[in-house]
Formats: sequence, C-alpha cells, structure tokens
Amino acid sequence: MNTAIETLLSILDLEPLEHNLFRGRSPQVGWQRVYGGQVIGQALVAASRTVTEDRHIHSLHGYFLRPGDPSVPIIYDVDRIRDGGSFTTRRVVAIQHGQAIFSMSASFQTLEDGLEHQVDMPDVPMPEDLPSEQDLKEKLLQVAPPNVRKYWERERPIELRPVDLTHYFSSKKLDPVQHVWVRATNPLPDDQRIHQCVLAYASDMTLLDTSLFPHGKSVFSPDIQPASLDHSMWFHRPFRADEWMLYTTDSPSSSGGRGMNRGTLYTRDGQLIATTAQEGLIRLKRS
Repeated sequence: MNTAIETLLSILDLEPLEHNLFRGRSPQVGWQRVYGGQVIGQALVAASRTVTEDRHIHSLHGYFLRPGDPSVPIIYDVDRIRDGGSFTTRRVVAIQHGQAIFSMSASFQTLEDGLEHQVDMPDVPMPEDLPSEQDLKEKLLQVAPPNVRKYWERERPIELRPVDLTHYFSSKKLDPVQHVWVRATNPLPDDQRIHQCVLAYASDMTLLDTSLFPHGKSVFSPDIQPASLDHSMWFHRPFRADEWMLYTTDSPSSSGGRGMNRGTLYTRDGQLIATTAQEGLIRLKRS
C-alpha cells in the first residue's frame, strides 16, 4: 500500500473527543489550504460514527464557508437532528480557529427494495486503453506547465485517467463535458462506509474544472481564482472505490464569477452509483 492511500485512510479515521465531537487532521504536504474533498470525507465520517450500521448515506449537501488551515486540526461537531423509522438525519459543522469552515447536512437510510432505473453510461474508452499516470509522468509532463506538472507528479491516493488530455496541455476552448476514470490506488477494507467516504473525498476532483472548459482555462490558470462553494452527493448503489469508476461531468452554466457543475459516477460495467452537483468560484483575477 502506498503512502498516499495510507495517509488518506488515517485522516479519515477521526479521533473521538466527546459525544458528537471528533477531531480530524490534514496531511502535511505543503498545501496552502485544506482540499475540499478531505473536509467532505471527514464530515461524512463524523456523521456516520453517530448512525447505526444498518443505515447508509444516501445524500449529503455541504457549504464551504472559509478556507481550511492544514496546519491545525479540524473539529467536527455533529448534531443528531432526527432518528426516524427508516431515515436518519445529521448536521455537521467543521470548525477551525473558533469559526465554522464547512457545514453539511446528511441523510442515511435503511436498505430497501423498490423501483429502479438509470441513465446509460457514456460510451468512452476503458481505463486500460488510456495512458496511466506513470505514462503521463514519463511522456507528457515534460511539456506541461509547471503547476500542472507539480499536480500530476505528487503521490496521491486517487488515480485519475482522463479520457481526453487536451484540457491539460492547451488553452483551446472545449465543450463543457469531461470524462475521467478514477479509483483508489490500493485495495480498501471491505466496509461500504469507507468506500463511500473515499468516494466523497474523490468527488471534488476535476468537477469544478469542467465549467472552465468553454473558456479555454483551468483551475491551474494564473488568472483564475478557483474555490468550491457548495457540494452535493447522492449515493444510489453499493460500489467499491478501489475499482475503476467513470466520473462524467458537465457544466450547464457559468455566470457571476461562478461555475455550475454536475457529475455522475459509474462502475466499469455501467451501473450508476452516485450523482454530484457543485457550484464553484471561477473568478477572474484583476490585473
């Protein structure tokens, strides 16, 4: 198991402080602010720790309120709003320096049978037919901008295999649609809650970038101030986050310095496992 996935599992293993209070830490890798997916994942862990094991997350809705400071712990305060016959509702507030940096509502449900349908997975190449991250490092990063190169060279717990690499190596204006295969870099424990929290962590990756495609820009562009503003997820079916999942995203609109993004996640055999939505800041920096 590589160091990055070990670090991810350790930061998702929150320290209990008191009834409904948990402490989370950030990896010390030189980030200027806490990665948004980390806060989502840790908040989901905190909420899950207060819910019986027969109930699983089906939706979460969060707001990023302030940038997180990676140099100090994050305190997660869970409010047990409701324990119903089949649904459980929790509210989580993440706190640093005495102020809320993130708030999230989450709903859990007992497993039920019922009507089922889903939209089909897009027809895209399988991950084995795409360049691996090692291929990217060896062949393509030498011509990439320095900030893109730094991003791809860092050891990460989530492997990404984009279907189209144009976005990373040019300023060409593209349709606001993106397809990326994602998975944890090593096998994870056989605990569905861990897989759900790892997916929550990964769901903030690549999503905001899609709203910049039509403008020939990316979150790496020096004239863009990017930040996640809110984030929602719906979990539809069981899955494994250590197996390949297709993350397909689109952006229906950008305005007011904000970009709206939607995402769907599929197993490689075409099962729809989760849906995401996020509005993010894509403000143009002033000269």
